[in-house]
Amino acid sequence: MVGPNGAGKTTLLSLAGARLHPSEGRVRVLGERLGAVDTRALRAAIGHVDAAMAGRFRPRATALDVVRTGADATIAPLRPDVAPEAAERAEALLDEVGCGRLAAHRFDRLSRGERQRMLLARALVGRPRLLLLDEPTTGLDLPGREAFLARLDGLARAEPALATVQVSHHLEELAGSVTHALLLREGRVVAGGPADEVLREGPLSRCFGAPVALVRRGGRVFATMEGLPVAP
Repeated sequence: MVGPNGAGKTTLLSLAGARLHPSEGRVRVLGERLGAVDTRALRAAIGHVDAAMAGRFRPRATALDVVRTGADATIAPLRPDVAPEAAERAEALLDEVGCGRLAAHRFDRLSRGERQRMLLARALVGRPRLLLLDEPTTGLDLPGREAFLARLDGLARAEPALATVQVSHHLEELAGSVTHALLLREGRVVAGGPADEVLREGPLSRCFGAPVALVRRGGRVFATMEGLPVAP
């Protein structure tokens, strides 16, 4: 999901995550209509990662502590009666995102890129049917961003049945495994459909209200604006 600031991306993602109810109309998530379903049960089937989540955990929590909270989809420490399989899965997922060696380290002292990869692992502990990523690479440096996107591509290969929605206003922050795209502007859909058809200069120029030029490389899309002066 792509669009300029204020396009409505985060609002739409909040509806998809059953964290917001529509002021009008109907919303169905995973086949259930909001307002006619226990949202707590629905949220248990939804993993969520955003750029602000890293600051919500208790001080001195270790990386493994944080990832294990995904079993309950809360920010509280793991309950004693949670199945051992969930705790074991948390450790396995830390390894899968390349952070197993950091399991005992304090979460708040790790790099931003490491924390975001751990939050991805946390979102997967409960085996969600839907994974929502709200600008998950915001604030990451280039190596951190590329490591995170590589993990998303690996996840798409390993769990093809998992529906994943990634929100961004920068095309270079989209994983190469993206299959479909939705362009939003001022709360309205500009275009939607297969990524190869939607992520093109015409629709993107209408979406951002500016002439967009694209470069494609390795399955990824990179954007610039046409007609801008080039610095000497």
